[in-house]
Amino acid sequence: MKTPDEFTISRRGLLKAGAATASVPAIGAAAVAAAPTRAASGPGSSTVTLRVNGKTHRLVLDTRTTLLDALREDLHLTGTKKGCDHGQCGACTVMVDGRRINSCLTLAVMHEGAKVTTIEGLGTPGKLHPMQAAFVKHDGFQCGYCTPGQICSAVGMLDEIAQGIPSHVTADLAATPQRTTVEFRERMSGNICRCGAYSNIVEAITEVAGVKA
Repeated sequence: MKTPDEFTISRRGLLKAGAATASVPAIGAAAVAAAPTRAASGPGSSTVTLRVNGKTHRLVLDTRTTLLDALREDLHLTGTKKGCDHGQCGACTVMVDGRRINSCLTLAVMHEGAKVTTIEGLGTPGKLHPMQAAFVKHDGFQCGYCTPGQICSAVGMLDEIAQGIPSHVTADLAATPQRTTVEFRERMSGNICRCGAYSNIVEAITEVAGVKA
């Protein structure tokens, strides 16, 4: 067994060991500083062309920009609302190439050349879309915040039925889905109305669908 004296180190040896140890983090820091990182440079920008409500727009966007933010912040189409920002409330629903989607869950750069329809593109105050007129007639809204997404979703939902796309409540997957309130409620379940105007919303959809309540 070694005695305590055998563990002693000279002053010169101690200085050498300390200098060697101190150089390690300095070398590591220099290597990190010299190496380019993705975080330092950022994701960059990209040019995307969208045809929104019949008009072509060429935008230079941060590649992380959602379609919702591009519509609201860059094109100033604020009819499309930001609700939960997690794809759960449906307030941001728009039509992309004829299909309804949650615009908060998709990046704008993913839709190069796509045709986007927002609530502003469905109708005008002087000439409302039939679904807009039905919502007014049946008082399908209270505060109105979710209404743009509700209307866009309702229009897309009826198109899905017309194309024969089944839902979770479609009894016969091989047959054309029926226009029933059960189908309407299921297909609209992704659009939340905090005011609870659901029955009026269903009445508005039923009228546009040409179904007798």
